[in-house]
Amino acid sequence: MKVKAFLTALLMLAASSALAAARADIVVEGVQAPAWVERASGARGPLAIGMALGNKDRIFTGPGSRALLRLADGSLIKLGENGVLALDDLGQRKINLKDVVTASLDVVSGAFRFTTQVLYKFRGERDVKVRISTTTAGIRGTDLWGKADSTRDIVCLIEGSITVAHGTDAFTMDQPMSFYIAPKNEPPLPVAKVSQQQLDQWSVETEITAGAGALRRGGQWKVTLAEANNQDDALGIYDRLRDAGYAAEIRPLKSAAGQIYRVRIAHLPSRQEAEALAGKLKGRMGIAEPKVSR
Repeated sequence: MKVKAFLTALLMLAASSALAAARADIVVEGVQAPAWVERASGARGPLAIGMALGNKDRIFTGPGSRALLRLADGSLIKLGENGVLALDDLGQRKINLKDVVTASLDVVSGAFRFTTQVLYKFRGERDVKVRISTTTAGIRGTDLWGKADSTRDIVCLIEGSITVAHGTDAFTMDQPMSFYIAPKNEPPLPVAKVSQQQLDQWSVETEITAGAGALRRGGQWKVTLAEANNQDDALGIYDRLRDAGYAAEIRPLKSAAGQIYRVRIAHLPSRQEAEALAGKLKGRMGIAEPKVSR
């Protein structure tokens, strides 16, 4: 990767920030790496804070990973480890003089949560559909947890109301703390009440873990992973990190000894999170002594 590729990387970073500055349909709020985005064009790279996402994009999370996304209406979308989430029908429209936010969220695998934000001022309406493998839920203001794995699909209504469709069955779930399970190759089970203990266990699968080195929008701490006098050396580490699902940045700087290239990961919300990420990456991918700073 030479000068042209280096300049392209900087331009992509600037373009991503500019897109997110507009009122994006979905923007990345938090990442517990490794996580990637595969664009509609087929291009693939690490999921980055502030990144604007679009139709046909697919989000991938690795082992121990989490992704936190925000819709234009303020609703939060959470994806657990080893997950795949496909995005479509994203939009912000005027329908009968009302603002309507639309989205189709296809949970191909992994645990997922959709939560509307009471404190976020949105006076319009939302038309959101969530497909959890073979089960589809239509959402209009709610808190929903679900999971798709090799044995079953789970839809758990925490509060609000959803319309559920599975095969030829279609019905409404409007009782808080209820869940529906559709085993693979077997008839679905009746809707039942979920215990708080079970919900707490499920919720852990989609929440960003404290002290795991997660990035957050607005985070002001960073980890410098490498400094090199040679551009190719810096780009080698940068490329390895990004291929591995870590949203590394590269910054050219002037020093007394001449030009240096600094590889870093930014947007960490605290020293604790920055130190956790530094410890996680130390000794990997050519990283010797990462340094934490603000």
